[in-house]
Amino acid sequence: MNPMLQKSLPDPQAVLSVDSQELDSQENSKEDITNKQFGFLDSFAKKEIRRTLFKAVAIPGYQVPYSSREMPIARGFGTGGLQITLSLLGQDDVLKVIDQGSDESVNAVNIRNFISKTCPGVSLTKHTPEATIIQTRHRIPEFPLKLGQILVFQVPYPDPLVIVENSEAKRKQMHGEGDYARLWVKLYEDMVKFSEITISHRYPTRINGHYVIDPSPIPRFDVPKLHQVPGLHLFGAGREKKIYAVPPFTDAQPLTFDDVPFRVEDFNDADGNRRSCNRCGSTDSYLDEFLDEEGCRVYQCSDSDYCNSMLSK
Repeated sequence: MNPMLQKSLPDPQAVLSVDSQELDSQENSKEDITNKQFGFLDSFAKKEIRRTLFKAVAIPGYQVPYSSREMPIARGFGTGGLQITLSLLGQDDVLKVIDQGSDESVNAVNIRNFISKTCPGVSLTKHTPEATIIQTRHRIPEFPLKLGQILVFQVPYPDPLVIVENSEAKRKQMHGEGDYARLWVKLYEDMVKFSEITISHRYPTRINGHYVIDPSPIPRFDVPKLHQVPGLHLFGAGREKKIYAVPPFTDAQPLTFDDVPFRVEDFNDADGNRRSCNRCGSTDSYLDEFLDEEGCRVYQCSDSDYCNSMLSK
């Protein structure tokens, strides 16, 4: 090789050394960013979600659009509620996560593990009165919410009008005008066909005398718990990119006819007696029905924390 050309070429060992140093510095910077990124979401995402929450609380029941982020779980598995929770959590908060009342279901355990890894310092609990933020799927805890507590709902479908109107633009106009005539017709058709309203969950509920919301797939048993309670209820639909809220001490009235009062699940047996929890004996909680090992029907509290608390008394 020409000696002059050989002098102009860089030393391969030196190039490899510089490249390895640059890679190490990049990896260290990524680790620093990850360590500083409390709550998985970046600061811009958290700020936008918090601004959306302010508007949702200021206009009870109004569906506020937001830019739903990609999460490490699939849309439809609680991404909306998870984004709200991560945006609100601070290191001094106490978090509880439940799925259909249970602390030990797959959804609840996985979300709790994810938050524990991305939010260092946040305390976790399974006892409702101890929590400052409660993320839930399909249930409202049996223990009444206290002032200062926040209940975050995972919502699959935020708009109650979707069952009667396909066009989102038309639904927005109907919400703005308070035009829920087609929902009333749907309820009336139930009365004509079945002599009662057959909606078992996602029961349409009017908030603060105007907007009607889908309270997520909670059973009818839980709908009265939204009315005039001290806690804050936040609803996040990640797939549909909507957030709405029921602020503390706000009216929440299920749609009912004057001559057909709203009725919740009573869990009465054939003799008209209220069934009790097979485990703790409670007669005032929402019960799940299942079959035991002998094939007999058994009823047990849906809220595992409430059941454990009653059992320990």
